Amino acid sequence: MDTSPVKPAGSPGEVFAAFLKLGVTAFGGPIAHLGYFRDELVLRRKWLDDAAYADLVALCQFLPGPASSQVGFALGLWRAGPMGALAAWAAFTLPSAALLIAFAMAANALDGAIAQGVLHGLKLVAVAVVAQAVWGMARSLTPDRIRASIAVLAIAVMVLVPGALGQVLAIVLGVIGGLWLCRDLPIPGSSPVHFSVSRQTGFIALVLFAVLLLGLPVLAGMAENHAMGMIDAFYRAGSLVFGGGHVVLPLLEAETVARGWLTADSFTAGYGATQAVPGPLFTFAAYLGAAQTPMPNDIGGGLIALLAIFAPGFLLLVGVLPFWNTVRTRPLAQAGMRGANAAVVGILGVALYNPVFTSAVLGPIDFALAVAGIVLLVAWKAPPWVVVLALAVSGGVLGGLGMVAV
Repeated sequence: MDTSPVKPAGSPGEVFAAFLKLGVTAFGGPIAHLGYFRDELVLRRKWLDDAAYADLVALCQFLPGPASSQVGFALGLWRAGPMGALAAWAAFTLPSAALLIAFAMAANALDGAIAQGVLHGLKLVAVAVVAQAVWGMARSLTPDRIRASIAVLAIAVMVLVPGALGQVLAIVLGVIGGLWLCRDLPIPGSSPVHFSVSRQTGFIALVLFAVLLLGLPVLAGMAENHAMGMIDAFYRAGSLVFGGGHVVLPLLEAETVARGWLTADSFTAGYGATQAVPGPLFTFAAYLGAAQTPMPNDIGGGLIALLAIFAPGFLLLVGVLPFWNTVRTRPLAQAGMRGANAAVVGILGVALYNPVFTSAVLGPIDFALAVAGIVLLVAWKAPPWVVVLALAVSGGVLGGLGMVAV
């Protein structure tokens, strides 16, 4: 492909302003974010055309990491070079991260039946949102018997090998299944898109990604330092997520709750609160870093977790950009990704049961509220913040009346 430099057409300040508007208004999760990006940057500002945007979205969905944030990072890079990429990420991410860190710090001080009822309502929001995500992803990523079977295999692997190891094994087996069974499906066509990233820069980014993925566990073990352990845990979670958004939930649960850094109740309540803020769902990591018991926590812990979880996705994006137009046309690459995406559906299905359902639905009233949230999202097409408000208020009222198990 042509890797000749493309002169940036705008400034980092312009990019920051555009993405700050999106960062405080873009509710609804990764798919909705892609729609917001298209409306604001393709249709209104005309930074690029639909064909280039579609190809960029295809690339970011191909890679592990937070897909919508990777698209935003790439759009900033396209518009204003490396500083534009950083400006896009900061403006889109920091508003929601700040709100979630503040919530984590305030949640530790909440007491009383009403406050605990509100937190329990937020846990029920997570049940509704993750159930909707599992259903939507199953319809799009497992539309045939082969991929549905790969998803079931992933569930079996997760049951037999719980934790992060089981998740990695499920994805690896999914890729193998895709390479074996999903090679004959058509490859979607799109127009090539070029960035001013050299092959040398891409290679350095890929090497750095691999060195950190393999080296951080060693450093964390040698240092016996919790901050280094955090960086390792959140970097690994960001490295292994295909599809972004809700898919990070089981990885983060395995890296935090399973290690005793925070309780399952705190984890699920924070995930519910994440649905109430705009911006990327990966900012849930900022909440986890702030809410955990070991130090560093609060603001410092939140920032460490936030930077660590986003870093691998951006390194991979920069690494693949110079080679994407060649790789994307190869049937084996497409087949492997189909299998990996099907496995992700199974992984998220297991997470829906544990920890989301088991820690939130403690009785018939909880079940009724969770189903009501699902109906609001799926049948009424209500935005997530409406469901957050409805279930948080319901939880607070019923908690005050002593009718909700908290």
